[in-house]
Amino acid sequence: MTSVPRALPAPQVYAVSRPKPTRRWMVRMFFVYAILTAGAFLTVVPFVFTLSSSFKTAAEIRQVPPTFFPQNLTLDNYTTVLTDPDLPLATFYRNSAVVALANVFTNLFTSSLFGYIFAKFNFPGKRPLFIFLLAQLMIPFQVTMIPGYLILVKLGLLNNLLGLIIPSAINPFGIFLMRQFMKSVPDEILDAARVDGASEWRIYLQIVLPQIGPALATLGVLTFMFNWNAYLWPLIVLTEQNIRTLPIILTWYTNAHTNQIHLSMAAAVLVMMPVLAVFILMQRWIVQGIALSGLKN
Repeated sequence: MTSVPRALPAPQVYAVSRPKPTRRWMVRMFFVYAILTAGAFLTVVPFVFTLSSSFKTAAEIRQVPPTFFPQNLTLDNYTTVLTDPDLPLATFYRNSAVVALANVFTNLFTSSLFGYIFAKFNFPGKRPLFIFLLAQLMIPFQVTMIPGYLILVKLGLLNNLLGLIIPSAINPFGIFLMRQFMKSVPDEILDAARVDGASEWRIYLQIVLPQIGPALATLGVLTFMFNWNAYLWPLIVLTEQNIRTLPIILTWYTNAHTNQIHLSMAAAVLVMMPVLAVFILMQRWIVQGIALSGLKN
């Protein structure tokens, strides 16, 4: 006599109830969002006002009380700035782009390489050397400005874009950032690659770098923004007009057109647009770089 198999009871599903937010938590979150909203408002308003003022006429921009948005939108300001023979923007865009992009590539290479060494290798003097490297972050730029200028004079790099690239080739902050990310890369992956016969350069290029893509993107954007907006050091190193960068030229153009604020606003928008475009394109990687700390074992 065969026995009929009994049907298994259906699994019970338990509903997970979320804890009800307390009044204290709601009040705390209200103040947090209020502070963040106020900070975002104070950050965005100057940019929006600059952008809207660049489309105003000379009469409207002097109007009292002032208008926030242009009443009669015009593109004449941009046409005047772009066609000004005394302001060859293509030349200054090229100078700024060369300096910013060269510093991005050199910083990404040196920071990731030294970060890999400090994170995954042991050698005599490693800790004192790393502490000395971090101490460079505590030294104000004004302290090293004059010695750096004298070194460039001896090397003959004044009025040369290399004078803005070579001194910035090694970034202590970038090395620290890369080291922190690379410490989270599992050593087992690197050991397995070494067992398979991979060289250290191959491990660095094909295994380590792909794991820290968000960190590289974050450092690249920060480096680009810093070098594109740099003012004091390029002002000291570059004294010839045709090789200067955009922030210096923007100051010169504003001083030369003191009574034409609408033209200065248009020039300012043209200078900041590349940085804004880079940030928008790389925003996803920047968020990942801030949120992540590398691979988990």
